[in-house]
Amino acid sequence: MIKVSIIGATGYTGSELLRYLIPHPEVELVHLTSRSHVDTKVDSYYPFLKGSTDSKVFAELNPDTVFGDSDVVFICLPHGHSMELAAAASAYDVKVIDLGADFRLKNIDVYEATYNVEQAAPNLLKDFVYGLPEKYRDDIKDAKYIANPGCFVTGALLGILPAVGDALVDEQSIIIDSKTGVSGAGRSASVDKLLTELMGNFKAYNPLAHRHIPEIEQELNSSSENAVQVQFTPHLIPTERGIFSTIYATVKDGITKTDIIESYTKAYENEPFVHVLESGELPQMKHVAGTNGCQIAVQLDERTGRLIVLTVIDNLGKGAAGQAVQNMNIMFGLPEKSGLNTIAMMP
Repeated sequence: MIKVSIIGATGYTGSELLRYLIPHPEVELVHLTSRSHVDTKVDSYYPFLKGSTDSKVFAELNPDTVFGDSDVVFICLPHGHSMELAAAASAYDVKVIDLGADFRLKNIDVYEATYNVEQAAPNLLKDFVYGLPEKYRDDIKDAKYIANPGCFVTGALLGILPAVGDALVDEQSIIIDSKTGVSGAGRSASVDKLLTELMGNFKAYNPLAHRHIPEIEQELNSSSENAVQVQFTPHLIPTERGIFSTIYATVKDGITKTDIIESYTKAYENEPFVHVLESGELPQMKHVAGTNGCQIAVQLDERTGRLIVLTVIDNLGKGAAGQAVQNMNIMFGLPEKSGLNTIAMMP
């Protein structure tokens, strides 16, 4: 059994990890830490886990204990908090999957400008593998440390990577329009997340300076011979979970619908969680809710010469905890679907 601990287990990402890891056939949960709920029974804090957690309680974080007792540790903390912990973990024979942003951006100046935090563990950047299995599976297999991608980034990259990698589109023409459920903002209380503020409402935020823009461009540029620049605008919608991204890009001269279909089919035909829909089918957030799945529809508007890609993921699933468990499975040589064989709930 793989001994697993979670640092920061009381947020939405932590609860989603527990939902996947508790029934995982190869996992033994060891330490679940919390800053504000030490000694609270897990199934009291999360009543949906009644009967599933063997009377476990949340513990105060002791890095030596957590890293010393575990085979892999998931870090579910806001940016700026993982660097010191990763440095502490390096003294132990333990794998780390960081669901925060501290090791996603390889350019230190870009990271510090984007997050307004000093990169306090620059020596570890080279050891962190970017945890998008569809692009870095072979590297993940041998990795000790994983930087789990951002939620918006995952949906956007899965949607446009084939087109960029196969040079089908103008790399300067990419527009990403994304809508997310409110769980993407975390579990802490704020006025913006009140029912009276959200219901019947719809709004954009950080359209010119969202923190995921550098991450998207970093990964697209690493797959392209030409410089890639994207326009990205996120929106908040009144639903609990899910991300719907509509991506537009101008196709290059001579590119046909057949070229596009062949590119996406080849990219994802063997992927266990990414499904390219048949012609005429369109994705919906409900169709991936509670899963690690991603559904993609690709269309070519021959009138405007634009590729249109529609993608849906669950921001807590493929956008966070589900992808982290997928990465763990790859790191330990397990079937990628272990613990992730969930089916979306309908209705």
